[in-house]
Amino acid sequence: MPVLAVLFAVLGAASNATGTAFQRKAAAKLGHGGGLRFVLTLARDSAWLIGIAGLAGAALFQALALSFGALALVQPVFVLELPFALLIASPLMHRRVPRAGWAGVAAVVGGLVLFLGSAAPTGGTVNAPMSRWVPVLVGCLGLMGAAVLAAQHWRAPLFRAGALGSAAAVGNALTAALMKSATGTFADHGPAAFFSVWQTYGFALAGIAAVLLLENALQAGPLAISQPALTIGDAGVSLLLGVVLFDETVRTGWWVLPALLGLAVVIGGVLTLVRAVPHIQEVVSSGKK
Repeated sequence: MPVLAVLFAVLGAASNATGTAFQRKAAAKLGHGGGLRFVLTLARDSAWLIGIAGLAGAALFQALALSFGALALVQPVFVLELPFALLIASPLMHRRVPRAGWAGVAAVVGGLVLFLGSAAPTGGTVNAPMSRWVPVLVGCLGLMGAAVLAAQHWRAPLFRAGALGSAAAVGNALTAALMKSATGTFADHGPAAFFSVWQTYGFALAGIAAVLLLENALQAGPLAISQPALTIGDAGVSLLLGVVLFDETVRTGWWVLPALLGLAVVIGGVLTLVRAVPHIQEVVSSGKK
């Protein structure tokens, strides 16, 4: 398991969580809304700008992580974003982390170590043929579009937050896959080749779409709903894309049992954090002054 890939992925998760916490603080100051006008309004808020800086740092760390390790290894590490979000939001909102929060953090971290240690994603290539990219693009964009349409049809805040958070998760996973391919081209052939491949522009567009979806998910409903959908969905879809696109491999046989156990522990930790995060959410929402 490449140490540098995991290290940069952890830094990326922390940076992304910082961005999300500050973005949620900014979004809570506004009433109902969505779309590009909503984002333009947020752009005048310093907390939102700090959040964007956090996302930019996360993108940099993510690119570095993907250049050192498999997509199926790097992206699941971003499930740590949820524990980081709780730990960062607590001092930001002048609250102590509840006991359930610490238990959830321990479960997510321990479960992730067990899962990745058992599955041990490795190998692969950065050059996937178009015969693989086409169905992946159709599938990912189709899922994102369906989630957005569903969120527009069913207006319940919990459903909208979950649907838009899931759409953002698919967008993040697709962005990571495109970024891995583009950065691989950069490493192998230099800047000129990097700017000549469609994946470079693809990950930029997919990343923008994912950010817009995230902004609307954060504004649509509780962080306790959108954040788990984002983190778990991103990890799961990325694991699938790594195997399908880049021929990455995971251990099978009896290793599947501890991997599934680790996954169950992660899910349990996330559910525990979901119960802890609303305490932070209340403070975020009350910071509308």
